[in-house]
Amino acid sequence: MAQETSATRPARLGRATGASSAQAVALLLPAGEEESSRRPSRLAAASVWSLARRLGRTGRGEGLVAHTVHYRVRGWNGVAAEAAQDAEWALEEVVRRYGDVPVALVGTDVGGRAALRAAGHEAVVSVLALAPWLPDAQAADAEPVRQLSGRTVLFVHGTNDARTDPELSYRLAVRAKKANRDVSRFEVHSDGHGLHQHRPEVLALAADFVMGSLFGRPYSRPLADALAAPPPIGLRMPLAAGFAPA
Repeated sequence: MAQETSATRPARLGRATGASSAQAVALLLPAGEEESSRRPSRLAAASVWSLARRLGRTGRGEGLVAHTVHYRVRGWNGVAAEAAQDAEWALEEVVRRYGDVPVALVGTDVGGRAALRAAGHEAVVSVLALAPWLPDAQAADAEPVRQLSGRTVLFVHGTNDARTDPELSYRLAVRAKKANRDVSRFEVHSDGHGLHQHRPEVLALAADFVMGSLFGRPYSRPLADALAAPPPIGLRMPLAAGFAPA
């Protein structure tokens, strides 16, 4: 039997959660690795399932459906940017399944970079990048941002992240803000890469952002202030303990 590779193994959408009839879709893009042709980690996909459930539950009444994207391989793999390719495939699959519905891309780690990179698709209205992975300062300064124009964009990063440098996401957010005013960034003080220490606040902020950007719900005051504030204030907004949408 021929060995599967990224060229033959398809990406796929995980089981839908949320509404029975889609009026909007949230695509969850999990973490990955810098270089790898191995099958995606089940743990990485499982790590975004709580967020997918939260979004599906919060948006069920408005018609939100959430799917986790299962990559072909776990690596970004240099110029191949395979996670971004899989995000673009997933967007086309959403259009095929659900028609002309608005989409929020929600990615963490490698998935955060993939979400930002794939934002130019016409279905995308918003992007949430949680601790997005950038290998170095050169990548942060060269990563494209023009595709973010016309989208609402939120970065969230723990200040104690030892895997993905929060200063690199700040540099990218500054560049994105110059191309698109609807960019904000929250810093989760003392939290690490997985954002576990302030998980309830992160989940609440994510739901607030996705529901506001997809369905026009009023944003909470901190998020509205972050989107309106000029740099650096709106790009270094602290995520306070006990955060919950108003």
